[in-house]
Amino acid sequence: MRLYITGGGTGGHVTPGLAIARYFEHKHPDTVVRFAGSARGIENKLVPREGYPLDTIEIIGLSRSMSPRGLAHNLKAAQLAVSAVGKAKKLLQKARPDCVIGCGGYASFAVVRAAQQMGIPTVLLEVNALPGKVTKMLAKKADRVLVCFEQARDILGGGDKIVLTGAPVRGEILAADREKARARFGLREDDQLVVSFWGSMGAKYMNEHMAGALALECRNNVSYHHIHATGAAARDWLPKLAAENGADLQNHPNIQVTEYIYDMADRLAAADLVVCRAGAATLGELCLLGRPSLLVPSPFVAENHQEKNARALEAAGGCRVLLEKDAAPQVLCDEIQDLLSDRERLRRMGQDATKLAAHDAGEKIYREIMWAIEHHNK
Repeated sequence: MRLYITGGGTGGHVTPGLAIARYFEHKHPDTVVRFAGSARGIENKLVPREGYPLDTIEIIGLSRSMSPRGLAHNLKAAQLAVSAVGKAKKLLQKARPDCVIGCGGYASFAVVRAAQQMGIPTVLLEVNALPGKVTKMLAKKADRVLVCFEQARDILGGGDKIVLTGAPVRGEILAADREKARARFGLREDDQLVVSFWGSMGAKYMNEHMAGALALECRNNVSYHHIHATGAAARDWLPKLAAENGADLQNHPNIQVTEYIYDMADRLAAADLVVCRAGAATLGELCLLGRPSLLVPSPFVAENHQEKNARALEAAGGCRVLLEKDAAPQVLCDEIQDLLSDRERLRRMGQDATKLAAHDAGEKIYREIMWAIEHHNK
């Protein structure tokens, strides 16, 4: 079995592909997997770290602006897309995959389009409640389109090839054990852990506010543990900004700042509260682990789909939603401390989050990909 998985730009388009790769290797140990993505995305760190080869293709997303600058950007994007499809065909000729799986993001467009033109089976995975532009452009010629929300199926027009599977979850998330994870990090029974991150690349506005919140935590000598992942963009300046705001991290070892949390499965399993964006892949992991969360949806995504993701979980009782415009440092700090103050409420939120967990998503996705391979052109 040969799979070519493409998607990137953010962790939300990469980790589902990694989960699919691992699941196929579990089912078929002889599976050969290659990935393709952007030279600038987080896939350049995550994919090689997982031991998979990564092919890079230069392509950029479209601008929504109709200004002269926006139109010029879109002209360049169109030119790059044409050349990228040509490069993708050469990569596919060499890889000879049985199926190409597109996990979203502009980086996946060229490879999936090339595969469709070459007659290779294609499967799209759309993890968000509102399908992205790439999914909409490629769905018509895909053999299967796998979605994680009923709303996405309706938007894409329904039909037999639009299948509700849920989001795939990495094997390490499935295997994570809360007690073992907490013991690994030296957490006692009464200790509380907050895990926060704004995405693999970081979010400047929210990282600025988190720098202020970390400073407040230091000044207040909070008793809970807090680890924050800055993302690559804020790796250098966030600790400096936090220090300028009064954070004395050296004398507060319970508060940690790191670029990226590579042992995320154990960190999430050990957490009492997770503070993050509302990407669908992340929400899928939170639901499966039963972790309560404070979600700050990104307002800079297509059709505000992150808030719709978050509101679905909020309606089930599994999270609290804080809009970015309201997420000042003091508010962030107050929200975290308020949620941590009621352990029974946190327990209920975690239980409610599990109601939306897709426990069998990996198997469903596996079956649909196998169907696409077996029934292509039939």
